[in-house]
Amino acid sequence: MLKFLKKNLNLLSHRVFLVPLIMILQLIIIFFMIFEFYNYFVIFYVLCAILSILLVLHIVNSNANPGYKIAWIIPIMAFPIFGLLLYSLFGGNQLSKKQKEKLKNIYYKQLKYKDNNNLVAKELSYENIAAYNQVKYIQNYSLTNLCKHTKTTYLSNGQNYFSKLIEALKNAKKFIFLEYFIIAQGKMWNTILDILKQKISEGVEVRIIYDDFGCIMTIPNNYDKELEKEGIKAAVFNKFVPNLKSKFNNRDHRKIAVIDGKIAFTGGINLADEYIGEKVRFGNWKDNGIMLEGEAVFNFTVMFLSMWDYIKEEDEDYEKYRSKETTETSSDGYVIPYSDSPWNNEAVGETIYLNLINKANKYIYITTPYLVLDNEMITALTIAAKKGVNVHIITPGIPDKKIINEVTKAYYEQLIRNGVKIHEYTKGFIHAKTFVIDGEYATIGTVNLDYRSLYLHFECGLWLYGCSSINTIKKDFQNILKESKEIKLKNLGKLTWFNSLKRQILKAFAPLM
Repeated sequence: MLKFLKKNLNLLSHRVFLVPLIMILQLIIIFFMIFEFYNYFVIFYVLCAILSILLVLHIVNSNANPGYKIAWIIPIMAFPIFGLLLYSLFGGNQLSKKQKEKLKNIYYKQLKYKDNNNLVAKELSYENIAAYNQVKYIQNYSLTNLCKHTKTTYLSNGQNYFSKLIEALKNAKKFIFLEYFIIAQGKMWNTILDILKQKISEGVEVRIIYDDFGCIMTIPNNYDKELEKEGIKAAVFNKFVPNLKSKFNNRDHRKIAVIDGKIAFTGGINLADEYIGEKVRFGNWKDNGIMLEGEAVFNFTVMFLSMWDYIKEEDEDYEKYRSKETTETSSDGYVIPYSDSPWNNEAVGETIYLNLINKANKYIYITTPYLVLDNEMITALTIAAKKGVNVHIITPGIPDKKIINEVTKAYYEQLIRNGVKIHEYTKGFIHAKTFVIDGEYATIGTVNLDYRSLYLHFECGLWLYGCSSINTIKKDFQNILKESKEIKLKNLGKLTWFNSLKRQILKAFAPLM
C-alpha cells in the first residue's frame, strides 16, 4: 500500500502534472479578473467580438495552411473570449521575434556552407532534369548540398539501427553528436551512455541535444546537468515551463547521430527501448533508419551544430568538424539530407513529399504512423491514383494515440474511393516515415504525415535518387505489406451518427492536434 501511495505521489508531483496545473491556475485567475468586472461584461464581450473579427481577417490573409486557418476560425468566431485566449497561447507557429531573429542569423550562417556551384548537381541536371529540379528546391530551402560519394545502408528495424549505432560510437575518435526527440532510460540508452562515458575518458568530444517535451516522462528534469557532470555537453530544446507565455508548440522532432564527421544516422528511431523490441508497446514496433558514410555526412553535422547554436546562443566553427579524411564509398546514386523548421513558413518536408508524389509514374509506397492530411496532400495522392499510379499507404494496426488514429481513419473512405490503397500493419505499430517512388526515388526521415510535423516541428530526412539502397527500402515495404491487411470500403462499415459526427469534428480540428 505504501509503495502504491509513494508511486502515485511521485507521479502527481511530476512536472507533467504540475506544469499544466499551474497553467490552469493562471487561466482561472485571468477568468476571475474578467468576471470581476461583470458590470462591464457586455462591453467587454463586444470588444472581444470585434477583436475576433480582426483576428479572423488576419488569419485568412496569413500564409498558413487553409485547414489550419479553418481550425482556428471556428473557435474564435464561436467563442470570442475563449478563442482569443486560446489563439494567443497556441496560435501561429509560436516562434517569438527573438527566436525568429536567432534562426535568421543561423540561416545566414548555414548559407555560407551551401555550394552554389555544386558540380554533382550539374551532373544530375544532364542525367535527369526532373530529379535535378527537386534537388534545386532542397538546396535552396534546406541549405544542404547534393552529394554522390556517399554510401547509404538501410536499417529495417530498431535492432539493426542500434547495432550499427553502437559499432560507430565505439569506434569514435574525435566527436559524437546526438540529437533526439526522445531519450528514455533503459537498455538502449544505458548502453549508449556507458559508451559515451568511456569515450569522454578517451578525449572524444560528446554533445547531446534532446527535446524537453519529448523526454518529459522518460528522463528526470534537468537531466542535462547530470550529463554535464559526466563531461557530456548537453542542450535542451524548448524547456517545458509553467508559463502561459511559453512557446511549447514547436518541438525538435529530429533524430540525428554524427560520429567523427564520417558516419551519420537518421530515421524514425529514438533512443528508447520500444524501438529495439526490449519494451513491448502497441504490439510489434516497426521502424527504420538509414546510415550514411561519406560526403553527405557534413550536412548533418551542420544541422546539429546549427541547432546547438540556436539553443546555446553560441557561434560554432562548423568547418572544424568537417572530416578531412577521404572515405572510400560506392557512388551508386545521389543523396541530399534536408532539414525543415517553422521559422520561415516554408514547408520543406511537405513540398519534398508532394514533389515525389507528382513525379510518380508506376507506384508510390508510403509508411506513416499518422495520416492527418491537408487538401494539397489529398489532391496529390488522389490525382496520382486516378492517373493509374499504384498508391499504397501503410498505417498502424495498433495505434499509439487513439484520437489521432480516429482522425487517420476519417481519411480512409475519401482516399479509397479515389483509388488509393490503404493497409494496416496487423502486427502492431508502424512508426517509419518512408516514401518510395518507382524504384528511383526515396526519402526516409522524421517527417510524419500530420500538421505538427509538416508545419510546426523541426524535422530532418534524407532524399535519395538512383541508390541501390532504394531497392532495399522497397523490398522492406513489400515485406511489411505481407503483414498488413488492405482496408476495403466494405470493411469500413456504417458509422453511427455519433461516430460520424465525432470523426467530422476531429477532422476539422486535426490541424491543432
